[in-house]
Amino acid sequence: MESTVDMTPESKRTTLMTTRFGASQFLLSRSLNAILLAGLFAAGTIVSGQSAQTPAPAVKAPAHRSHYSPNPFPKRAVQFYQEVWGIDSITVRAAESGELIRFNYRVINATKAKQLNDKKAEPALIDPRAGVQLVVPSLEKVGQLRQSIPPENGKIYWMAFSNPRRTVKPGDHVNIVIGNFHADNLVVE
Repeated sequence: MESTVDMTPESKRTTLMTTRFGASQFLLSRSLNAILLAGLFAAGTIVSGQSAQTPAPAVKAPAHRSHYSPNPFPKRAVQFYQEVWGIDSITVRAAESGELIRFNYRVINATKAKQLNDKKAEPALIDPRAGVQLVVPSLEKVGQLRQSIPPENGKIYWMAFSNPRRTVKPGDHVNIVIGNFHADNLVVE
């Protein structure tokens, strides 16, 4: 059922609004219509905002951490590397988001550590768990990603192993082999 409304100058300012609840018709002024629409919009925003909010998670107190870090090497291993190979402060760390594994060492006896910087010795990082052997990459303009100058006492030297598939991860136990040099069971940091 449709009804017609006479359009008088006063009725031009009104709008016909039909609701389906009971099929009743209401004549409302435009300003009242705008107020009702704004109210419905505001109520919908408030209700949807309340349902979208989630309670903030409780912040846990940080666990008490010790200032002391465990020594990754036993004293005998440190003495062995110092006396036989002339190095100490050995570290293996993931770098560049895990794309490279960096091996660092400090030289304390340059004559004994000379073999680690030998260009002819091919370094390898072996991860027995993952079953991979990583090599030092060689770039066109830069060359190998390792230091091969004659070692000096007190300086830190490094080499980087390519880990393109990120098979070696922090926490893995790896072995470093450079010629006759073997450092076994090093933990990747």
